[in-house]
Amino acid sequence: MSELFVSGRFVDFIRALMLVEGVLLWRHHRRTGRGIAPGDLLPVLVSGAGLLVALRCALTGTWWGWIALSLLAALVAHLIDLGRRQWSRPGGSAPA
Repeated sequence: MSELFVSGRFVDFIRALMLVEGVLLWRHHRRTGRGIAPGDLLPVLVSGAGLLVALRCALTGTWWGWIALSLLAALVAHLIDLGRRQWSRPGGSAPA
């Protein structure tokens, strides 16, 4: 079991599940018009994927720069998600 974590394969499995989840949610929205819109879902998935890539890099001893870039990508996606949520709320406005 420890080999799954040390090699990073466990993280790859979780990322694959995230991809399946994203596809299923996209298909559900496309078919029914309900659920999370793809534009709202994408930043959440990218943010999570960035954190998982950083975790995999840390577990496998990858160069620290890749960890930092993965975390930066996760942060940017998270901030995009927060901005979209703020502006889509009733009464929400752009920051002054």
